[in-house]
Amino acid sequence: MKIRTLDLLFMCKALGVSLVMANAFADQPSIEEQAAQITHKYLLTDTHIDVPYRLHSGWVDVTVSAPDGQFDYPRAVKGGLDLPFMSIYTPAEMEQQGGSFELANQLIDSVEAMAARAPDKFMLVRSVADAKKAMASGRVGLAMGMENGTPIDHKIENVRFFADRGIRYITLTHGLSNQLSDSSYDENRAWGGLSPLGKEVVAEMNRVGIMVDISHVSDEAFRQTLEVTKVPVIASHSSARTFTPGFERNMTDEMIVALAKNGGVIQINWGSSFLTSEANSYSTKMRAAKKTWLEEHSFAEDGPEDEQYSKDYRVNQPYPYATLAETVDHFDHVIKLVGIDHVGIGSDFDGVGDSLPIGLKDVSDYPNLVAEFLRRGYSESDIAKILGGNLLRVWAEVEAYSQNNK
Repeated sequence: MKIRTLDLLFMCKALGVSLVMANAFADQPSIEEQAAQITHKYLLTDTHIDVPYRLHSGWVDVTVSAPDGQFDYPRAVKGGLDLPFMSIYTPAEMEQQGGSFELANQLIDSVEAMAARAPDKFMLVRSVADAKKAMASGRVGLAMGMENGTPIDHKIENVRFFADRGIRYITLTHGLSNQLSDSSYDENRAWGGLSPLGKEVVAEMNRVGIMVDISHVSDEAFRQTLEVTKVPVIASHSSARTFTPGFERNMTDEMIVALAKNGGVIQINWGSSFLTSEANSYSTKMRAAKKTWLEEHSFAEDGPEDEQYSKDYRVNQPYPYATLAETVDHFDHVIKLVGIDHVGIGSDFDGVGDSLPIGLKDVSDYPNLVAEFLRRGYSESDIAKILGGNLLRVWAEVEAYSQNNK
């Protein structure tokens, strides 16, 4: 029950409390107001937002309101987002099909165009110093990370090429094993971890100042990456496997401990299937039920009946979206395991479709996350580390190593 200010003053006076103290108590900002203030006070970075590929599939102007997706400038400002990493994503199938190098460059061009079209709103960010400059100027800084190492195209010199184009992390693989690494999603483990080229690429990324991203890689590829790298690595959009047993795409406690020992950070993915076992198994159960139904009725896969069944299934058995609390449980788990210095935000906005948690549906919703941290007793300084301080620390170490090893 909310107590009205006049009622509060009357009760305080009856108890002999001064009106000055009563007014101070009455004027105390709510948790929601505190959360909004914190998101705008400290640099807030999200290491995985899939805007470029979304625009490649169907262009909209995200410099103004673009509500068909989960990111645009007005909502970024409202949510306090200072530094989104634009994902330069190429589909895993392009490893065999070809064309990934060209597509990656087209997507980088689109990010550059976004900043050039609205220089009062966006600024390209290539360094920690740039990130701070963008925030100080009141602009949203656009950094870039490459999701899937396939655009390296078997040429070690392309690591430097993409560094020069502004790429500041590379996710070694994606949904299929590729020229660099085995994938957590692929039963084909061609390399038993990293390929020989993959090991060279990790070392070269260290040398040129690109953060190594171990999201998507197999467990063995993760372990081998830590053996090769000379600097901390990141998981740009992964969560804790303890909540989704058997889901290799997330990180085990052992891996999180190893990542922390390396000095790295795990940036928590907000897709509900990454957060709860119920959401994680939803698609598997739906596919199994659909396959049985199609066979019983002699319907072909990928036909109109297939599509309609999926729609009806979701209506009759609604998708179990994770809650805000279940999202923060992943942050809590990492912090209890390895401390406050090794966790951050990698939402996967525009990349996980309609699977985002309740209360975290787009880039205007970061204050909801912060409010939950406050309710759990997190200090402002600890929240600042989660929002961006931890990621910037790793990035600065990668930059320093590169400067000293050219």
